[in-house]
Amino acid sequence: MLISLHDLVKKYNIEFSGILHVGAHHCEELPDYEQYISRNNILWIEAIPGNVTHSKNLYNNILIETAVVSDVVETVKFNVSNNGQSSSILELGTHKEHHPKVHYISSFEVQTQLLKDILLNYNIRFNFINLDIQGAELKALKGMEEHLPHIKYIYTEVNSNYVYENCTLVSELDEYLSKFAFKRVETSWTQAEWGDAFYIKL
Repeated sequence: MLISLHDLVKKYNIEFSGILHVGAHHCEELPDYEQYISRNNILWIEAIPGNVTHSKNLYNNILIETAVVSDVVETVKFNVSNNGQSSSILELGTHKEHHPKVHYISSFEVQTQLLKDILLNYNIRFNFINLDIQGAELKALKGMEEHLPHIKYIYTEVNSNYVYENCTLVSELDEYLSKFAFKRVETSWTQAEWGDAFYIKL
């Protein structure tokens, strides 16, 4: 996270009732989250099965689902990168220029899922979402649109250019989330045209 969770908690008086983290990788944020909320109120979503297995071995009793999420249910190709963290359903765009050592090494076909369907299995009152899914953030949000009225905070990766082909741009996220009374209050950019943003419901 480019923006410190602890700084956000202090600045905006965040109180967590449930955290939905989409794009878990190896659940690196868990130690930070657990300073504010128990792990049984945190749900992790991760596309790569090997990462899910690794995380389960690393942390006891975590709630984690293997899923590639989108706004429609369809069969897609999921690309796996050599650094793991750049894996995406989208092809690399300007990412290739900014990170020339990163490339896709394999792919697999998978049926996408909607977050709204996954959340039906959990009795957690989510109010904080963290999205780190390499350009597919808007697709994920549209797949749980009916839950957005109950969400108060959204921390997400953002792009100012097409870091991935046809990825969500920050302007598109701003416009979409404004319909649900969210405002972007913090943004931290890298030199590679991507960054992190934090939205709060007004």
